[in-house]
Amino acid sequence: MIRLTWVQPEDLIGHELRQAAEDGREGGPDGARVAAVAARWHAAGGHDAPPRAGASEPGAQALRPLAEELLDELAAIPSPLDEPDDLPAIIAACPSWPRPGGAAAGPDRVLGAWQGRAAGCVLGKPVEKIPRTGIREIAEATGNWPIRGWFTAEGLPPEVAARWPWNRRSAVNSLAENIDGIPEDDDLNYPLLALSVLERHGRGFTTDDVARLWLDELPAGRTFTAERVAYRNLLDGVEPPRTATRRNPFREWIGALIRADVYGWVNPGDPGTAAEYAWRDARLTHTANGLYGAMFVAAMCASSMVAGSTEEVVEAGLSVVPPGSRLHRAVRRAVADAAREDDFERVADLLHQRHGGLHWVHTVNNAALVAAALVHGRGDFTATVAGAVAGGWDTDSAGATAGAIAGALRGGVPGQWALRDSLASSLTGFDGIGLKELARRTQELMPA
Repeated sequence: MIRLTWVQPEDLIGHELRQAAEDGREGGPDGARVAAVAARWHAAGGHDAPPRAGASEPGAQALRPLAEELLDELAAIPSPLDEPDDLPAIIAACPSWPRPGGAAAGPDRVLGAWQGRAAGCVLGKPVEKIPRTGIREIAEATGNWPIRGWFTAEGLPPEVAARWPWNRRSAVNSLAENIDGIPEDDDLNYPLLALSVLERHGRGFTTDDVARLWLDELPAGRTFTAERVAYRNLLDGVEPPRTATRRNPFREWIGALIRADVYGWVNPGDPGTAAEYAWRDARLTHTANGLYGAMFVAAMCASSMVAGSTEEVVEAGLSVVPPGSRLHRAVRRAVADAAREDDFERVADLLHQRHGGLHWVHTVNNAALVAAALVHGRGDFTATVAGAVAGGWDTDSAGATAGAIAGALRGGVPGQWALRDSLASSLTGFDGIGLKELARRTQELMPA
């Protein structure tokens, strides 16, 4: 039997209970209702959310009717936090929302952004799902600590390899000894989809345009967490933005953040417009901090096309995130840590102390890590992507986002991070495409 993860109600209820703790429902005025749902679920034999997998334990299918009922009951309980989803309300909550504007971006910055995203993604792929301690042990055992090059299995002691197995889908094409071009990854498919929606529908594209493009071009098996739930919702006839909220406990996870880069690249020097574009895309699948993460990255990417420093880039990103939100507070503290601490491992320690209870693909912890890596790296591409990956959460996604911004600021990547210019993809018309061609098409989408 095919066991499809991330969509079955019995798999989702534990994650939704954890989401209720994170968004204030558990401890808010309706906390007793949340506690009653949790009690009913546990009394029936239901389990909490697994820490690193998508599926519940075998036999949980029998609990599906109850899980469906409880998911809908939890959805009816509002969060007490002031974290708006509507764009006008988000803008009103941001006192330093950037004015419309823009500037010309050189082609080296656009190509550097694509190259940096690809390199950071490939660096993080083989160690995805490996915790921080394991990543460091692997790197130290192969003479690659601090990280300054691709991970390798050559020379890795068997006991270390057994303790920390590579990501099974990625080790075949993302280790130093087998990298040949740029392998397929969702962190690279989504920028291609963003490019496509802009090419097909122009700068006035809508959330519905994004949804139709997904159904036309994105294989369902290439989606995960919030994206897979929203995809299923679309097939069930649910329309955006309800696709983001119907039985979707992953709506504040990292999926929308990894889709945002292109919206920044096509709006150089205009972080407000970039954030608006990212919001249109993100509301298909995400709410609250899930939306803010996408807007934060899009604004940073817009700034990276013209900015002179990582601090300037991060400030542009924060300008589009409500100051009272969990994401804004987390990034502010991370940036302060990165500016104060000489050793990035100490910065990562502090991040894990604060955010270790979040899932490893949540938006808040990963966005904070990316911002810290950018500020601490001070424009050094290797230090930046190494910090984002060594942080040990969503390694390929954090590496890709940090790499895109560092690559844009630098106008390219150092030689040891250059990859053969051919990108594998399951999306129609993109398999084998080169980053130079993608950069050219991105440049064409910028305002005249």
